[in-house]
Amino acid sequence: MNNITFTMIKPDAVRAGHTGNIIQHITNAGFKIRAMKLTQLTRAKAGEFYEIHKERPFYGELVDFMSSGPIVAVILEKSNAVEDFRTLIGATNPAEAAEGTIRALYATSIGENAVHGADSDENALREGRFHFAGTEIF
Repeated sequence: MNNITFTMIKPDAVRAGHTGNIIQHITNAGFKIRAMKLTQLTRAKAGEFYEIHKERPFYGELVDFMSSGPIVAVILEKSNAVEDFRTLIGATNPAEAAEGTIRALYATSIGENAVHGADSDENALREGRFHFAGTEIF
């Protein structure tokens, strides 16, 4: 797979009006948008998406946050997509994110960190299919 990844612009960044700037940042880094949609996760869908974290103490707060407003789900294409995108977005904690990364520019906290990025080729495929089921992207 290696050339596809998945991201979501989270409710905090959408609410703050950063969607356009984040998309521009992504495309300026050489990523091609294969699919994109504005949507809002229900609490049940957010819980299903983040099921892997169900036993973690932050799960309930994460589900509440991710269903608190619209998100932008995006499938991206580029060589070495997952790793390059993780570099582009920066550390989960924006205070530790490298200068110029998306989280350094637009995130406000560890919990409200502007964007989600798939952490493996397998998860990119699973997450992309979750949001774009029935499309011919894959």
